[in-house]
Amino acid sequence: MSPITRISTPAARERGAIILTFAMMLLFLLGFAAIAMDLGRLFIVRTELQTALDSCALAAAQELDGQSTSITRALNAGVTAGNLNNVNLQSSTWDGQSKLAAGDISFKSASYTATTDPLAARYAQCQHTQPSVKTWLLPALAVVGGFATPNSVSGTAVATRASAQSACPVPVGLRGRNSTPPDYGFTVGEWVTIYGKNIGAGPGELGWYNLDGSTNASETTAELGTPGVCGVKVGDVLGTPGAQNSVDTAWNQRFGIYKNSDSAALSHPDLTGYAYTAYNWKNTVPQNAYSGTAAAGSATSAENFLAKRASFASFDNTGTSLTDGSNIVYGVTNKLNSFKSIATPGSTGDHAKYGFSRRLVIVPVLTSSSAVADFACMLMLAPMTGPSDDVQMEYRGNASATSSPCTTNGIAGGSAGPLVPVLVR
Repeated sequence: MSPITRISTPAARERGAIILTFAMMLLFLLGFAAIAMDLGRLFIVRTELQTALDSCALAAAQELDGQSTSITRALNAGVTAGNLNNVNLQSSTWDGQSKLAAGDISFKSASYTATTDPLAARYAQCQHTQPSVKTWLLPALAVVGGFATPNSVSGTAVATRASAQSACPVPVGLRGRNSTPPDYGFTVGEWVTIYGKNIGAGPGELGWYNLDGSTNASETTAELGTPGVCGVKVGDVLGTPGAQNSVDTAWNQRFGIYKNSDSAALSHPDLTGYAYTAYNWKNTVPQNAYSGTAAAGSATSAENFLAKRASFASFDNTGTSLTDGSNIVYGVTNKLNSFKSIATPGSTGDHAKYGFSRRLVIVPVLTSSSAVADFACMLMLAPMTGPSDDVQMEYRGNASATSSPCTTNGIAGGSAGPLVPVLVR
């Protein structure tokens, strides 16, 4: 019997070629699917991570006010704000991977060199890598193709502070002693008086002014409350209100001092209600109640505003008595008889629970025609003893100074005014 001879026909050869071609096409299709699915996921995670880093940098930059605690506050704010974002397909746990930590935040000076000096830090940088992003087809493609595939994404954000286009000031205007910026004749730390019975302010004085340009005295009280009026710009002309009737109520709420059924839960105080007058703070000009050291003869409880804010001190320092607080600040117990109660002190009290920064305020600097020329940062020193009584504020510098402790909400891009955080990289 003769051997069987197998003949390879053209059709058989074509079937083999088709199988080989299909296998190669399947490999390419697998690659395209990997790109569409896995690289798409990596892109989404990268976008989510960048949003978190932007939030981190903006929050950290807002705290860079040149104070000794600025970096500590910036680290806390940056980590908290960044981690409020969900990353890795909106995972609140970032898919079990590491979230932002203090080590992911660094700081730069005005010359953009690395610094850990809280007085010199001007830029906040948040940088983070999200590792081990889950992919499905890229690992298989790597096995077949023999090359490495990405499974992590990184991002960086840098922010600083820049002048806002508009501000959210209190309805008080400051007349400069001269027209020369940035301080208009004032010294950082000096006390300036609002003469309550005056209409408007003279050079070197403060006065009540309506931010909306009106002359209605009740509008002044409304603008002093929460949330107040924003959108005030350089060039706006403010209104001069008539006699004040109830502005002391809104003013004193910022110190945690309340009438009737008002309370800290309803009308938020500052983080401290401790007040400063020439009676309990004996420092000479510039008095610097904000960060200075109490001079000899000051009250035994006297410490600067930063220290009182850190301990959440009340108007009565560590107590809850309105009359005792009045005695500390004025030397008599009956200066605030029309008020009823004060916010409680300490880390578990009303100032800590309900308070935020309400005594460091933006004040318009005005021309003689009541037009806004600039903005100052000022500290509210003491409560008002009556709606028409004089009260003082401490000048803390031009609101656009890099060391200004005053911040505001707004869009960056102004030529003067309070600093707001802005992304620069």
